[in-house]
Amino acid sequence: MAIYAIGDIQGCYSPFRRLLDQCRFDPKRDRLWLVGDLVNRGPHSLAVLRFVKSLGARATTVLGNHDLHLMVVAAGHTHLRHGDTLDAILRAPDRDELLTWLRHRKLMHVEAGYAMVHAGLLPQWSIAKALKLAREVEERLQNHDYDEFLRRMYGSKPTRWRDNLTGYDRLRVITNSLTRMRLCTADGKMEFTHKTAPVDVPRGYMPWFNVPRRRSRGTPVIFGHWAALGLYTEANVFAIDTGCVWGRTLSALRLSDQKLFQRPCKGRPRLEG
Repeated sequence: MAIYAIGDIQGCYSPFRRLLDQCRFDPKRDRLWLVGDLVNRGPHSLAVLRFVKSLGARATTVLGNHDLHLMVVAAGHTHLRHGDTLDAILRAPDRDELLTWLRHRKLMHVEAGYAMVHAGLLPQWSIAKALKLAREVEERLQNHDYDEFLRRMYGSKPTRWRDNLTGYDRLRVITNSLTRMRLCTADGKMEFTHKTAPVDVPRGYMPWFNVPRRRSRGTPVIFGHWAALGLYTEANVFAIDTGCVWGRTLSALRLSDQKLFQRPCKGRPRLEG
């Protein structure tokens, strides 16, 4: 059995299937770890959702910000944005089935000595603590009152974690760290406007994985979300969003030997998060 971790697919179904062929992925034997953002901005989000769902337990997916955005749009709490490509999902006859399946995905996965999230981990969180906090959001998404969480999920405040946070402020900080964060300060204040490469970052901020004495540094962390960062594999950090939807590549990392597989993509001519 092999486990392949794959970067942000974002509706790019054809490169995804070609990458699986390149890896010689066997759905009866192998497994996929998908870092989130299955949908949006690419042309075939519906096909991606249907295919990944069909893999059942062979695919482990963590939620990304675009996946959550789809849920909020479908719930009627916000409108489609310029550049969104979610219409086919919203009109699909199996829309509700797909959205229910998506809502039951994880925000963080830990197995085989690795951790996987979509965006990042606040520096004061150990792997065990982050996993416990991720479960709090997952429980709300999977509960009967998930609609109220989706209604109140958006927002960039609070910008810092405190153990005594409660209610939607608490859930929002957890969600923002795991699905939106790229930069933070040494004491964990998050910044959400910088989406380009990690140069000329706001004073006092740094990539979350470069924070000194980050409590999760002893475990290899696989993540996506930061297309402008590109492939980055240093110091127990594996950033594998290589910008497929922006015309670069889609990447897969085989965990057993950390071998990289990549397929070229045709996409939009700019990089965003």
